[in-house]
Amino acid sequence: TLLLTNAAGGVNRDFNPGDFMVITDHINFAGQNPLIGPNDDSLGPRFPDMTDLYDSKLRELAQRVATQLFGMPLKTGVYAGLLGPQYETPSEVRMLRGLGADLVGMSTVPEAIVARHMSAKVLGMSCVSNLAAGISPVPLSHDEVTETAARVRGTFLRLLDGIMAALAHVG
Repeated sequence: TLLLTNAAGGVNRDFNPGDFMVITDHINFAGQNPLIGPNDDSLGPRFPDMTDLYDSKLRELAQRVATQLFGMPLKTGVYAGLLGPQYETPSEVRMLRGLGADLVGMSTVPEAIVARHMSAKVLGMSCVSNLAAGISPVPLSHDEVTETAARVRGTFLRLLDGIMAALAHVG
């Protein structure tokens, strides 16, 4: 079981900085795939299925923990992974939203693909650190991302601790 976390820009206009989202699926726009090259069959199949990459039972567990701790469910949605290391343009954000993305970031996708390749169960959790370009009324800055992360750090750690404790009881 692998728990992946990230800070990501909100593409979904219903999301706010400081919200937490359980990843239900992703869009790989990094232009790369960590499985390219010779396949080691002992690690996993050449063409792994990505249908339930972000494990539905782990997503339910995360929702239960959030409801128990905070009395409200987590946001859910699709994470779009881009290569970076720059923030997206407003046009890219509009395109991503049109394709169904709720958040955008520069990590998580390659790690999730490799974990799934190796038959691991994956839970992806995002902190909405900022509104994406064209949605935010101000220019994007890394300072905003780190300020939001610092503001919600305690809550996010409490959530992750609760998820880890629940996982320990599940087996």
